[in-house]
Amino acid sequence: MKIRQYNENDYSMILDIYSKSKLDELRFEEKNFELLPLEYDYKRLAQLQESDIYVYETGKILGYGALFKSEVRALFVYPGSRRQGIGKCLLEYLLSKVTGSVSLYVAKSNLPAKSFYNNYGFKVVEEFKTTYNGKDVLANKMVRTIYNS
Repeated sequence: MKIRQYNENDYSMILDIYSKSKLDELRFEEKNFELLPLEYDYKRLAQLQESDIYVYETGKILGYGALFKSEVRALFVYPGSRRQGIGKCLLEYLLSKVTGSVSLYVAKSNLPAKSFYNNYGFKVVEEFKTTYNGKDVLANKMVRTIYNS
């Protein structure tokens, strides 16, 4: 197992993991969503590209996370590799790169993800409407505040 900085050779694997994982975060919504591949989701792609991206690999890339300043912008694990601690390792690695408060955004309906983030001290601080591929989604901003003494 190794977490390392992303490089351009990882791009196709990042796209593959995203395409197989993105709709999972919307699976609890009442409406059905159609995948907008990351390479065509120009807003999310631009946000990812301006971030520090880290990949988790064991010979092949099984997940990735992205951090922009103090915001976790992405945390995706290949579906066949879930429940093996990869997301936990990636999140802990991202959190180790930040001092002070850290924020992230998650679909309001994605209770498993919110529970996972709660375990790391994240709390919902805001609810707002956003869109994914042209359809409205309620989202939550979650923040983890660390008080340095």
